[in-house]
Amino acid sequence: MFDALADRLEAAWKKLRGQDKISESNIQEALRDVRRALLEADVNLQVVKDFIAEVETKAQGAEVITGVRPAQQFIKIVHDELVQVMGETNVPLATADTKPTIVLMAGLQGTGKTTASAKLALHLRKTNRTTMLVATDIYRPAAVDQLVTLGKQIGVPVFEMGTGTDPVEIARQGVERAIAENVDTVIIDTAGRLQIDQDMMAELARIKETVKPHETLLVVDAMTGQEAANLTRTFHNQIGISGAILTKLDGDSRGGAALSVRQISGAPIKFVGVGEKVEALQPFYPDRMASRILGMGDVLTLVEKAAEEVDLADAEKMQEKILTAKFDFTDFLKQMRLMKNMGSLGGLLKLIPGMNKVSDEDLRKGESQLKQAEAMINSMTIEERRNPDVLAGSPSRRRRIAKGSGYGEKEVTDLVTNFTKMRAMMQQMGQGQFPGMGMPGMGGMGGMGGMGGGPWGGNNAPQPGWRGYPGGNPAANKKKKKEKKKKGFGQL
Repeated sequence: MFDALADRLEAAWKKLRGQDKISESNIQEALRDVRRALLEADVNLQVVKDFIAEVETKAQGAEVITGVRPAQQFIKIVHDELVQVMGETNVPLATADTKPTIVLMAGLQGTGKTTASAKLALHLRKTNRTTMLVATDIYRPAAVDQLVTLGKQIGVPVFEMGTGTDPVEIARQGVERAIAENVDTVIIDTAGRLQIDQDMMAELARIKETVKPHETLLVVDAMTGQEAANLTRTFHNQIGISGAILTKLDGDSRGGAALSVRQISGAPIKFVGVGEKVEALQPFYPDRMASRILGMGDVLTLVEKAAEEVDLADAEKMQEKILTAKFDFTDFLKQMRLMKNMGSLGGLLKLIPGMNKVSDEDLRKGESQLKQAEAMINSMTIEERRNPDVLAGSPSRRRRIAKGSGYGEKEVTDLVTNFTKMRAMMQQMGQGQFPGMGMPGMGGMGGMGGMGGGPWGGNNAPQPGWRGYPGGNPAANKKKKKEKKKKGFGQL
């Protein structure tokens, strides 16, 4: 998502590098690149025109700030305008004064509406809101069964009356059941069609009139590009929606839907689906999305993902183990599985500022080597996991692990060697020393510091101590910078 757009925008910033200030002449070429980038991302044409006009006006009227280069200033203007276009702030889900809050889900068939309903139920359950799902899609084969299965998977009750009852009656009785059981939120999954038709709109209107929902959310497939905005506007005009959920934003979408929906339809994007798992639903924050589009990462979302998975007591124990060099293979395996629960390696790296340039090939290598390390650790005995040192002096143990995992003895040796080096490095950091910031492992991932080759680091992994580290000795580096500054070697 957004990779092509981010690359195009990067080319626009380059046009302004080396310039002393923003002027009417030097931003025209950059603006052309921004316009081309947005059009290629399938952003609605009218949105592109308005966006470029606003950026041009603000850029020409921007005061020159001392110490800020024109390229940086232009990026800030584009960032702020992206936030403006996408809605400025997160719009949370409504909460009714009296229970239950009723959420009506609408959308075309194939957009992931039923799955999005379950994802939203799980999201609300995590915030301690009791939820009930209501299955009113009696037309699509197995739609009711799918919702029931998803409900069991996430531990949320599903109200259904089969496929022989009028959807309006199912919705009405579902809300009555939710009231009787004192449920906080009821989510009604409605039927979709392959295209908008009057029968579909009429049924939605009848359900809406009967249950009077506090939220009517349209589920939109981000892969449809700018057509997603037109679809949202049509539903909004005919039914009246309070927001949208963009699904499949982790796919091969070019980002046009995210940049068009709010501006064209007037309805805010409230959530985005970023994966197939039921946990893969996130509240939509325009400022965070703008940062991702511009390759700045999204640390807040990364922190929130980690907070959902990490137990504070476990984190404190892990910190103590790392600082005292007692971190073992069992701990490492636990951390790898924790990272998997947070999402794909590629998805996580793109939330980290500066990591958006890691190539797909490098990501595949990283994923592959993590799986390789996991297979080798799973072939170890409990004693070997707890005490990696026993493997260093035992070729027979390493051979047994290699056979059990399906890899070579060299790969096992490299894993053990680099794990030992990493523990030593972590201990040094715990003592206030910072021997470079490279992490051994995931070889071949260019642009990621010290992530060298070989299984989990290989021969290029960082060595303990200052010698051989790209970062060198911080004190010596600081002294060198002062000397350069005295000689006038540019701004540091």
